[in-house]
Amino acid sequence: MNETYLALDLGATKLLIGEVNKKGEILNSKRYETGYMDQLSAFSIIKRSLEDYISTIGWATSARPVSMGAGLMGRVDNGNGIWLQIDPKRSQEIPLAEDLSRTFEMPCFIDNDVKSATRAVKRWGYGRLSDNFIYINAGSGIAAGFVVNGQLIRGSHFNAGEVGHTNVGVKAGVKCGCGREDCVELISAGLGFDCSARLLSKEYKTKLYIPSNEDIKVDVKEIFFLSQQNDPLCVQLVENAITGIANLIMNLVRVTDPDTVVLGGGIVSDGFLFPKILDKLNKTTMRFVSNGVLLTQLDPNLAGLLGAATVAMEGYQTIEKVLMDHAFIK
Repeated sequence: MNETYLALDLGATKLLIGEVNKKGEILNSKRYETGYMDQLSAFSIIKRSLEDYISTIGWATSARPVSMGAGLMGRVDNGNGIWLQIDPKRSQEIPLAEDLSRTFEMPCFIDNDVKSATRAVKRWGYGRLSDNFIYINAGSGIAAGFVVNGQLIRGSHFNAGEVGHTNVGVKAGVKCGCGREDCVELISAGLGFDCSARLLSKEYKTKLYIPSNEDIKVDVKEIFFLSQQNDPLCVQLVENAITGIANLIMNLVRVTDPDTVVLGGGIVSDGFLFPKILDKLNKTTMRFVSNGVLLTQLDPNLAGLLGAATVAMEGYQTIEKVLMDHAFIK
């Protein structure tokens, strides 16, 4: 059957909507800028954007997608379709899956964005090699998905994988909103490069442009370029980031005993940091990671969309199975 799935990837400042087939091919997509939002305003943005997408892009085949999936920031109760919170300051439970299903007359399923991407890695990426792998996403923030014995770990409050708020032995003195200091997210993620650059620029000479407006973030690509020109600040920022990610990988390997580690996200996907991270991994610690540490095969700009499509696909397969089992019992 030529079934397709409607996918929604909601990030901090954008919403990407697309239609994906069973092979993981993105048939159409459109990006919408969102800006800062809470859950209620996000719901309105999603509805308006979906209406626009349907009217301006339409369906890739003659048939409507069979289901819809959304990858969302923060804590998500996947089983009940409830978006619990974006972060502690933006916390208002909404039954998003039910609301979207009713509004667009299409089964809707939701999940956390990194857990969604982990599901895509398992279906279409290096996760096919393994039932025990870690997917680490280093983008504007850092989070991870853990697959253990074939099962995605969620935790008692749907908060498993928030590894960005762990300490990795890099001391920069950056204070985190979680109440701790030097969380790896503030060392090695996009947010971390910005925070660390502002703090450490008092100690190191640099040609890096640091905007006076803190809402405008430093350019990570410029940091990578200047570090190759031996800019003192940028060399230190890159060294901290590499050490942070490498130590994070080794800590997580010790905890979950995977045979595969997959790295994704905009910070690592261009390949600049990747070989440097590998050089810092201890062979004894990594000896059981038999498939190695791999750079994701999925386009970092589209991994979230593929993740949302996976959520839609697997949710719909669950419905089909229930219906078939019910028919068999009758």
